[in-house]
Amino acid sequence: MNPAYLMLKTANSLYGRPPASLSEDEKARARRLADRQSGLEQKVLASAEARDVAVPAATLAAALAEIRGRYADAAAYTADLAANGLDPAAYAAALERELRVQAVLDRVGARAARVSDVDVELYYHYHPEQFTRPETRRARHILVTVNETLPDNTRAAARARIDAVAARLARDPRRFEEQALKHSECPTALQGGLLGEVPRGTLYPELDAALFELASGQLSDVLESPLGWHVLLCEAVNPAQRADLGAVRDTIRASLDGRRRATCQRAWLKTLGD
Repeated sequence: MNPAYLMLKTANSLYGRPPASLSEDEKARARRLADRQSGLEQKVLASAEARDVAVPAATLAAALAEIRGRYADAAAYTADLAANGLDPAAYAAALERELRVQAVLDRVGARAARVSDVDVELYYHYHPEQFTRPETRRARHILVTVNETLPDNTRAAARARIDAVAARLARDPRRFEEQALKHSECPTALQGGLLGEVPRGTLYPELDAALFELASGQLSDVLESPLGWHVLLCEAVNPAQRADLGAVRDTIRASLDGRRRATCQRAWLKTLGD
């Protein structure tokens, strides 16, 4: 057990910061949780399940190499450890202990019941919302902003400009990208006004409602949002679509397996006592 290591891990987990940067209240909370984790680890490693568990040297070396790779060089790695009350040897020992604890928990989790094909299919059928892609519209827009301090962008002037654009598009909708590039005051103008695949609830309510009433290839009327005046083009309608079971079977199986393992581990940890 290395209190400095557990404190570092807990502080980063709770607050995303090292212990030295925490307030006194934050440090106290992190310390309580680190002490609790330390006690739990001691019980795990003292259990019958831990008797012959060892961490292969290659596994520890790979874990240390991954962590060192986050630093510019060895000096930066060593300095950061020192700032948290650790040195490379102490850190390696603490990490090896953590990996042993996880290996014990993995062994316990392996006792969980196997996830069957029927389990997967039942989950898929009883949770359709998790596997359904919402309806989207591939959309473009042209925006003329309203700014009463600019003569060309007063509300009336901006409306006159967007009306002229809308009239040209009504005669030839194929000019939409050209007109967006020339007249739109949105950064999307450089992509011909492309908004991309838009699900419901993404745009301003006024635009959202209009877009999802359009058919593929249809232009909107001139619309107003808090930004100014718009014309929308619905390029394509992509209906809501449910993923095929075959495409998500492995994902469901992995999720259910993880849940069962976690449940098994929690039940076992309770048997170790408080």
